[in-house]
Amino acid sequence: MNLIFRMFWLFVWRVRHCRRIGFLDTSVIRYRALPTDCDINMHLTNSRYPSFMDLARTYMLAEMGLLKSFLKRGWMPIVNASEFTYIKDIKPLQTFDVESKVVAWDEKYFYIEQRFVSERGLHCIVHVRGLFVCKGKQVAIEQLIEAAGYKGDTPQMPPEVVKWKQFLELKKQCNLPVKSAA
Repeated sequence: MNLIFRMFWLFVWRVRHCRRIGFLDTSVIRYRALPTDCDINMHLTNSRYPSFMDLARTYMLAEMGLLKSFLKRGWMPIVNASEFTYIKDIKPLQTFDVESKVVAWDEKYFYIEQRFVSERGLHCIVHVRGLFVCKGKQVAIEQLIEAAGYKGDTPQMPPEVVKWKQFLELKKQCNLPVKSAA
C-alpha cells in the first residue's frame, strides 16, 4: 500500500519539481526503506526492488522532460527482461538512492542500468530491457529517440549487457516449441 502513496507523491510533487537531465544522464531519486518494505530477514525484501525501479524509471522520464509528451502520445513502457545482482542488504529505515540511466539501445529495446546506492555503498545493480507500446504495437526506437530530441551517437553497449542479451537470446531459443516432423 505504501508504494501507492509513493507513486502519488511522485506524480503530485516530485515530477513537478525535478531537475532536467540529458537523455544519457543519470537520474537519482532517494527513498527510505520503511518497515513495511522489509521482510522477516529485516532488510528490503526482493519484491520491493522492482517496485522502486518502476518509480525511478518514471522519475527518469520526468527529469528527461519526456513523461508528459510520452503519456499524451499514449506510449506506455513495458519491461521485457531484467537481471538483478544483490550485493549488500538495505536495512530498515535506511535511506538509499536509485540511480537510473539509459546505457544502450538496439533495433528493438532500450537497456537501462539501475543501481541502489547508499552511504554504505552499492547494494544492488540491475539491468532492464524494455520498449514502449502504443495501442498494442511497439513504438519504433527511432521514433522514440527523435521524440526525446537526442541527436548524439548511439552509445556502445556495455560488455555485461552484450553478454546478458546473448543469454536472453539463448534462453529464448532453448525454450521454443520443438516442431515435429510430419
